[in-house]
Amino acid sequence: METFLIKALQLILSLSILVIVHEFGHFIFARIFKVRVEKFYLFFDPWFSLFKYKPKNSDTEYGVGWLPLGGYCKISGMIDESMDKEAMAQPPKPYEFRSKPAGQRLMIMVAGVVFNFLLALFIYSMILFTWDDTYLPLKNMKMGMNYSETFQNVGFQDGDILLRADNEELERFGSDSFRKVVEAKTVTVLRDGRETVISIPEDMMQRCMRDGKGFADPLRIPMVVRELPDKNAPAALAGMQPKDSVVAINGVATPTFYDASGLLSENKGEEVTVDFYRNGQLESLTMRTDSAGKIGVAVMLPTDLYQTVTRKYGFFESFPAGIKLGINTLKGYVNDMKYVFTKEGASSLGGFGTIGGLFPSVWDWRIFWERTAFLSIILAFMNILPIPALDGGHVMFLIYEVVARRKPSDKFLEYAQMAGMFILFALLIYANGNDIFRFFFK
Repeated sequence: METFLIKALQLILSLSILVIVHEFGHFIFARIFKVRVEKFYLFFDPWFSLFKYKPKNSDTEYGVGWLPLGGYCKISGMIDESMDKEAMAQPPKPYEFRSKPAGQRLMIMVAGVVFNFLLALFIYSMILFTWDDTYLPLKNMKMGMNYSETFQNVGFQDGDILLRADNEELERFGSDSFRKVVEAKTVTVLRDGRETVISIPEDMMQRCMRDGKGFADPLRIPMVVRELPDKNAPAALAGMQPKDSVVAINGVATPTFYDASGLLSENKGEEVTVDFYRNGQLESLTMRTDSAGKIGVAVMLPTDLYQTVTRKYGFFESFPAGIKLGINTLKGYVNDMKYVFTKEGASSLGGFGTIGGLFPSVWDWRIFWERTAFLSIILAFMNILPIPALDGGHVMFLIYEVVARRKPSDKFLEYAQMAGMFILFALLIYANGNDIFRFFFK
């Protein structure tokens, strides 16, 4: 329950920031062009709101709704999700959206998307400035990685060290290297000291989405003790110390962490003999595992065992680096959108459960801001899609107006808005339905 609450709080805080920034983009440009904004709300407020306030001599009511599915900025004289037909039936007023030139209306509509993208670039820049950019080069992972069954079926083997996708060097483990691998014709790996070329099938991404097995696990490392957090745990009572490197359990060699943890799990609550190296000397200790097959040690991570690379950024240096990171993230996301229109891609769509799963079970500010920046890019891209009811739908009709030199009728815009809202609700139900199905049946 605690894990759920931590993830839920991170999700709500992140989306609240993104919604406020997005709607503020619309708000500020509407005010620049002297368009009246009737409401500025975080979350939706059907029937009632949790909080509302209208400053004296202001046309805008500010508030917080009770339905946390987004937010809105109600602009006078605009056909939006409020479907205020009575107001639209009145003659246009000078302060209304529909009375302004197409160019001004276009800037008001794109401002939300622009603000979300600029927010993502700013967050990425501040992440690099605050925490630097530390990563573990793939070539430094001397024991390689453990690959999923999907990738083993096309020729990968546990322990392979990724070198190149086609002729491009693979630098670090992550979504970028994964994308390069699945879209390459060949991938070169280092296997037993020799370079090996693996052919990648054209439908590799579809196979990954269909199987749901993932790509690879970078935790192919020896089991080396980092600390013993519980002095009453089996390892601490037996006399193990930090930096002890486990090499065998009950005489069976355990070259990797998974080998060791697997054997310990097979001996739950039983006495085991642990062989390990300490200061270059092979030693042994006997201990009894707990009911979960654990001995109570915290192990070193790949970044503790292998040489990492750190790139430091000054305040001004962080901005071009953050902009580059944001643009590359957007390119990668846009590139992945082509898979949505496949059977495997559609079934992999997720709703709020999937989005919440992006956040860790313990609060980590760096990860929180990284996920918020990523979601800001997603929100910007999704909102600019030419779907009625989204900003992109309004932009599409405004571009038509500029080119054709005439406005679509209000009746047409009303029907388009209703159609767009139906599409969005259908997608929302489908995506969250996928989450529910995966939770109960997979």
